[in-house]
Amino acid sequence: MTATFESLNAGDTIDGPKFAVSRESIRLFCDGSLDYNPLHLDDDYMKGNFGKTNFGGIIMHGMNNFGLITRMLTDWAYPAGAIHRRLETRWVKPVRPGDTIQPTGIVKSKQVTANSRWVLIDVMVRNQTGEKVATGEAMVEFPN
Repeated sequence: MTATFESLNAGDTIDGPKFAVSRESIRLFCDGSLDYNPLHLDDDYMKGNFGKTNFGGIIMHGMNNFGLITRMLTDWAYPAGAIHRRLETRWVKPVRPGDTIQPTGIVKSKQVTANSRWVLIDVMVRNQTGEKVATGEAMVEFPN
């Protein structure tokens, strides 16, 4: 069912697609983003400590979370003629090969201005055990 501005209420949820993270998906993101940081590719490099942090192996690009959230917002907004205008995220926990992640959104508020109608959405990505791996806020503009 297509969301309409009028039908939305604070607390409404948006579910995005699940994404199975693999070494191959991480490598493909390296190729697409041109980011070949050893954090994402080199197991030996990732055996070391980074200050007080030890990741214990390669990790997915944080921007892959961003892309998955963007896909969720676009899939939800586009059928209604709405446009995803802003997204801010914070990476909370590393994502590793073998994890399955899924973005969700919760409508926070709606606002009508002279020129537009806006929906503010709290977004997050959780892994297969329900842990938050990314959080943030998005803004979607609905047509008048």
